[in-house]
Parts: sequence; structure tokens; C-alpha cells
Amino acid sequence: MIKNHPVLGESTLTEVQHPLLESIGDVSSVLTSLRTERLFLVLDETAYEASGAKDVLEPFLKQKAVERFTDFELNPKLEDVQRGIEVYRGSEPDFVIALGGGTAIDLAKLIGSLAVQPESARDIAIGNASIQFDGKPMLAIPTTAGTGSEATHFAVVYVEGKKYSVAHPSLLPDYAVVDPKLTESLPGRITAATGLDAFCQAIESIWAVAATDESILYATEAARLAFENLVSATNVPTTEARRAMCRASHLAGKAINITKTTAPHALSYALTSRYGVPHGMAVAVTLAPMFAFNASVTDKDCSDPRGALAVRDRIARILDILGTDNVDDACSSISNLLSRVGCPTLEEIDVQGDLMSIVDSVNVQRLANNPRRASREQLLEILQHTGP
Repeated sequence: MIKNHPVLGESTLTEVQHPLLESIGDVSSVLTSLRTERLFLVLDETAYEASGAKDVLEPFLKQKAVERFTDFELNPKLEDVQRGIEVYRGSEPDFVIALGGGTAIDLAKLIGSLAVQPESARDIAIGNASIQFDGKPMLAIPTTAGTGSEATHFAVVYVEGKKYSVAHPSLLPDYAVVDPKLTESLPGRITAATGLDAFCQAIESIWAVAATDESILYATEAARLAFENLVSATNVPTTEARRAMCRASHLAGKAINITKTTAPHALSYALTSRYGVPHGMAVAVTLAPMFAFNASVTDKDCSDPRGALAVRDRIARILDILGTDNVDDACSSISNLLSRVGCPTLEEIDVQGDLMSIVDSVNVQRLANNPRRASREQLLEILQHTGP
């Protein structure tokens, strides 16, 4: 069981290379120690079965009053949050458990929090109202290695096709289980998509305007682990590769919990909502051209108050992670990684006639966190250079 403050249970940042990854088997003892009796579960049923979590947790859950919320779509929708709130309020739980990928965990965060607010879920989701009260304690059990949602204080939700992010310190889960065994049944495509999300989060966190020494430490380790292990975890998975990707995901989550994401995420949302591209792949398709764009930052177009030199120092850190000393080779390395795990290009997604519409739908908040300012024309050019 991992409380979300030390890095995977460790006491200092200097020990991040030696994670303590504990087991799903610890859940019952921790919940017993907390004297929980009424549990609200947001559950991806497929993941619950396939991951082996059901076999471990059911004997304990049968001893408790348990309400399960399982009827939801991929990518959190406001309608699912609202239905979940109704179920939650009827069950009066003392503890929330989320099990699954980022959708299940973000839904659990939103349901558990928004159910106790005086304002409507819709108003809070779109930013017209704010969270005023903390929800019940929460345990997150990710069954994918990608979103890092178990380590962040925000959750995403789609309202009428538009993606919003709700942020509040109380949304950070109180406990998390990061157990690589739970990811062993993942198909290659899901492993690739979620792993690319972790990789992109880490890279973006390093160059983000909001980057700090602490976030860079988390993000650097996460990016290295993902870059070195994602291909193996996707195509010929080993226990070691799965473990490395779980660690990468969690550390990337801790990094963006400090910095949030940047331009590749800002450009990705329409690709997911309109074209059904898995989130991690939708982000990854613009990572290489955006890396090249950010590497050319100058003081005139730098968004980071520390200046262009500070940004280029962080770009150099990314070059080191990718094992090269120049931007062209780094972009080739990124493109090669994407190809080896089956990530499509924009040409293959067939969005060429919709590029300006994608630019116009960009998430302004995420774009503002990018270290180099970009005009609509520059963003369009970046989208036009995402091929092999």
C-alpha cells in the first residue's frame, strides 16, 4: 500500500531508483485497520476479472456493505459522473475504492468529491463553481500503466464532447496500490497507449513552464523507464518490463501533479473525442514535432519566466534520456518508439482535412504551460509534420 507522498513508499527523492512496489493483497489489511464498513467501488469489471484483483478482493468485500458503480463509458463523461453521484448518495459510504484505468479512477475522484458539494456537478466540471468540501477517503488501484491518476489531484471529464479538468487537493487519492501483476493481462495495444501517455507526461513535465526540481526528478526517471521498457512491455512483455512501466506511470503522475501537461496534450483531446484515438496515442503523435519546436525556443517567444536558456537546459536533459545529442536524432528516436508500439500517424488517422479545427479546439490552459508560445499557424504546421 502506497501513501501518495513519498515516491512509491520511499522516504527521500534520492532513493527513487529503488521503488517499493507492494501487492493488491495488502488492501484488506489496510482497510481493516481503517475500520471501513461501507464501501463505494468504481469498478472496471473487465479489468477486475482479468487482472486477478477479483480473486484477491472478493473474500474481504463480502464482509462489508459494498455499492458498485460499473456502468460507464471509456473516458469520463459528465452523464456517468451524475449517475454515479446518485448511486453514491444512496449508499452513504465511508470509503471509496477505484479499480481500473484512468477512466475508473477519475470517475471515482469526481463522484466521491462532487457528491458532497452544494453546487452541481456540471457547474464544477465546467469551472463555474468550485469544490468546497473534502469527500471520503479514497484508494486507487490502477490496472494499467499509463495515466498516473492515482498520483494526481485532478480528474478529467467530458461535457458535451469538450474535455475539462477539475483540480483540487482533495482529489488526490489517500492510498494507491501500484502492483505490476495487475497489468499482466493487458493487451498490447492498451499497454502501448497507456505507456505512451506516461512517456509523454514525463517528457512534457520536464519542459513545462511549471517544472520544478522535484518534478524534474520524477519525470526524468519516468521518461527513462518508459523509453527503455515500453517496446518490450508491449510486444514481448516480461515481469521486469511491466514493473518498470508501472513505476514510470506512477512517477509521471507525480510529476504532472506538480506541473500539469503541455502542448501535445492540448492538441490531443479532439483526436480522442472526434476520432476515437486512444488518449496516449493521441498525445504521442505530436510529441516529436513539438519537441523540435520547443528546442528552438528564444527569449522572444519563451513562456517560461526563467528564460530560454533554462528551457534549453531541460531540453538537453531530454536529449540525454533519448540517448542522443541533437534534436533531429531525438525526434527520430521518438518516432521510432511510436512505430514499434503501433501508434498511428495523423495521416493514418485521416484528419488532414480537419487540422485547423483541431487547432481551434486546443486546450488553452495546457498550451499556456508549454515553454514556447505557439500561434495558430505554428500549431497547424506542427500537425502537418507528424508523419514518419
